[in-house]
Amino acid sequence: MSLTAVDLVFLAKTSTSGEWKVVSSVVLTLVDEATFEASSEGITFRAMDPSHVALVDLSWPSQAFEKYECDAPFKFSVKMDDFAKLIKRADAKDSIEIATTNNENIILRILNGYGREFLLHLIESTYGSTPLPKLTFNIKAIIAKKAFESMLNDISVVSDHVTIDTSNDKSVFYGKGDIGSGSVTLERTTPDVLELEVKENSKATYNIEYLSNIIKAISSASDTVVLEYSSKMPIRLELKLGDLGGKIHFYLAPRIEEK
Repeated sequence: MSLTAVDLVFLAKTSTSGEWKVVSSVVLTLVDEATFEASSEGITFRAMDPSHVALVDLSWPSQAFEKYECDAPFKFSVKMDDFAKLIKRADAKDSIEIATTNNENIILRILNGYGREFLLHLIESTYGSTPLPKLTFNIKAIIAKKAFESMLNDISVVSDHVTIDTSNDKSVFYGKGDIGSGSVTLERTTPDVLELEVKENSKATYNIEYLSNIIKAISSASDTVVLEYSSKMPIRLELKLGDLGGKIHFYLAPRIEEK
């Protein structure tokens, strides 16, 4: 399955497999089928989960790739489970190349000394545009990812939800359930808190499972989490995808407490 420059519709090559593994894991937490959009500027993806509770927005600029070619806008839709299985065949130091000459399949190459090549059939797109929510955030915190993940694990012992209550000097994460309650306090001066901006004291409650799944999916690709929210409004997490401008934004709707 040789590809020539004349035949190519799209080609994206990364120097390692880590970025594609993160992308496939993140997308798979939300949807079974995914449509990626490619243009000369890079690759984007945006979709909501079936319950319309969570949204992922991926921005992966062309300069973040070792090699990138896309002369005209191109969309490719795949079954994420099949796509992720192929990506997982790559070791950490393997480079990955994804290319196509048509709208029927993509060729995925795993390269490191020797080459492995797979052809994956594309599926008919059920793609519909997903608008980003228009939000104003009163809280912005940059937290070490390891600390954020540990905090979620602590609260999940006693509750399925975490309430985040932020004032000028600290953020308190707490939850309660049938067995009791628990809380974790991150002060402005805590080493794991790299930044804390407070426009207005805010409090909101979110599902821990959604947050934990996205943090696990990002793996070691990002050392920090940018957390933004306002009272009783969706939370947005920003995670880096590599060091060359790639970003993943994750939005999660709040839990509305019944009065």
